[in-house]
Amino acid sequence: MIVLSTKGWDDYELIDSGNGSRLERFGAYSLIRPDPQIIWKPHRASTWNSAHATFKRTDHDKGTWETVSPIPEKWLLTYKNISFFCKLTSFKHTGIFPEQSVQWDWIEQNIQKANRPIRLLNLFGYTGIATLVAAGAGANVTHVDASKSTIAWAKDNQEASNLIDKPIRWILDDALTFDRREIKRGIFYDAIIMDPPAYGHGPNGEVWDFNKSFPELLKTCSSLLSDNPLFVLANAYAISSSGIMLENVFKDFLPTNHLESGELALEEKEGSRLLSTGIFARWSTI
Repeated sequence: MIVLSTKGWDDYELIDSGNGSRLERFGAYSLIRPDPQIIWKPHRASTWNSAHATFKRTDHDKGTWETVSPIPEKWLLTYKNISFFCKLTSFKHTGIFPEQSVQWDWIEQNIQKANRPIRLLNLFGYTGIATLVAAGAGANVTHVDASKSTIAWAKDNQEASNLIDKPIRWILDDALTFDRREIKRGIFYDAIIMDPPAYGHGPNGEVWDFNKSFPELLKTCSSLLSDNPLFVLANAYAISSSGIMLENVFKDFLPTNHLESGELALEEKEGSRLLSTGIFARWSTI
């Protein structure tokens, strides 16, 4: 098991963490967001007073943002040649998971190394950054998400990245339902990405429970792989399990060669302290 970490990039950094919160910079704005696993002390307590906004939880999964100065409804960030909008949502998220930059690089590198046409399926595609990275690298992408507003956000990111001419198919659907339909249609993919939540609902009320649904999802995904597959990547958040769990499920349905798993982490701006943010497993043929 490995740890994939990033110190951030030009438009993002983890400034500090401590006392149940993280202090992050998204472009020109610094934000304080709660994170219950952070039971250690902050390194740079004096810097927290300069935050532009703080998320205050009002119930178990929602809250409000308290701002000290006006913040735009959305603002643009860039990672390499991809641009995307950051927003303050009622779920404390910003539309961006910065630690995923290490996965974006891996996706791009694998597609470029393949040096052939790649059909890629992105399940639970969220605001579409991985989709845009893959399309920018030359893949033909099918992006699936259960939220109409999130797909609209992803399309805005596509336009901001000047990738309107890239072959991206936007699908509003439940991931498992869509996969089963694709199997019946005889459609196959060379690469699959999935970022399933712990719990959720499809557009028609389909129930997603990670521990019950993920093995079935990976099983259907293994049936969707082409005869010349490139990779399968799964990320998970808010799951009380390690990357070993993901690796073990991968071994049920995929070859064990070129398989790795572990944690995703952010490294603080100063020092080497890491903040674990999620788990992953990935399998490739390169």
